[in-house]
Amino acid sequence: MKQGTIINVGSCSAEVTSTSRGEYCVSKAGVAMLTQLFADRLASENILVHEVRPGVIATDMTTAVKGKYDKLLDDGVFPIKRWGTPEDVANMVSVFCSDKVLYTTGNYIDVDGGFHIKRL
Repeated sequence: MKQGTIINVGSCSAEVTSTSRGEYCVSKAGVAMLTQLFADRLASENILVHEVRPGVIATDMTTAVKGKYDKLLDDGVFPIKRWGTPEDVANMVSVFCSDKVLYTTGNYIDVDGGFHIKRL
């Protein structure tokens, strides 16, 4: 029986480089490893650990780069052609917190409009 759930909020920057924000990318890669380590350690205690990796989400943090991401959306870099919302992230977190996900731990899910899809 599940005793608890830990949800780490990472970023697509765990796997996508941004030379002007290297420290951010490194910290998010660290969150990814932290998720796996905690999942491994806490599974025996029936505590599940997951990571949610938002992409471009409309928040105060992204207002300064709105033009950059609007152009990427227009250029089709994101298959779902809209900004993500905090509610999109919260909805995914709520699924991990529910009792619908009981046989997985140490995983992440991208909440990024399909940005993670490798395309030719």
